[in-house]
Amino acid sequence: MSTIRIAAAAAHFGRDLEFDLARVAKLIDDARACGAGLLVLPDAALGGYLADLRHPDPEALPPALKPDDPLIHRVARLAAELVVCVGYCEDAGDERFNAAVCVSGDGVLGRHRKVHLPAGETAAYTPGDRFDAFDTPVGRLGMLIDYDKTFPESARSLALDGAEVLACLSAWPTSITNRAPRMAQDRQARLFDLYDQARAAENQLVLASSNQTGAMGGMRFLGQAKVVSPGGDILARTWTKAGLAVAEIDVAAEIDRARRVLRHLDERRPTAYREHPSPAGPPGAAS
Repeated sequence: MSTIRIAAAAAHFGRDLEFDLARVAKLIDDARACGAGLLVLPDAALGGYLADLRHPDPEALPPALKPDDPLIHRVARLAAELVVCVGYCEDAGDERFNAAVCVSGDGVLGRHRKVHLPAGETAAYTPGDRFDAFDTPVGRLGMLIDYDKTFPESARSLALDGAEVLACLSAWPTSITNRAPRMAQDRQARLFDLYDQARAAENQLVLASSNQTGAMGGMRFLGQAKVVSPGGDILARTWTKAGLAVAEIDVAAEIDRARRVLRHLDERRPTAYREHPSPAGPPGAAS
């Protein structure tokens, strides 16, 4: 399938799993009514995000779900003909992962465990260790979970694995240390948009970015769900409000158009790239 409608959600989710499932069901219904084939829900849509990113309370962490938890199967049944990406906290025995799963009525299509953890998350989660694309009825997808998209290598790895669409699931708050009086002026709001557009443009693929809204503990989430073209143009967005950003796009044609003259993946020079910092440190560093 080439021409599809993609919906990226901005919505609030908390600790009440039945409430979260009801909200997921409503967003799936809304996406279906819009004719969407792909719906990307936020990070931690099942169970909510951490209430404090600096000092997470070990007694107040999100509920952890097994990879085959009945709640995930319920989301798959609700999805039916749609492809739906949703975030949750994964119970892996002695470890927890900030995780995402992609489902349809046929079952699980793909999984991802967040690789890049900001400082506060390391107290609550174990990092994942890989980025894998996977095939779906709407094309080959890859998933990133919020801080993952700060690192160009994350999206590039998925692009090299053949991803045509990146689903970026986030619970991305305003700046914790230097909050602006207006959300539109917040440093993290600017970076959130910048990363979305840069990851799409540098890999010349489609990107669907979801995010939480509202507040959890002392954090306020940005919203700003969007769909971005392979040229880095924002095709649809929610701004700071809850809702769906919906865009119709011929994925194959738009990728081909973006790569018609400059093909970034083919024109890389991997042997020229440094994988690790020099032992001597950056230029100008004191010896």
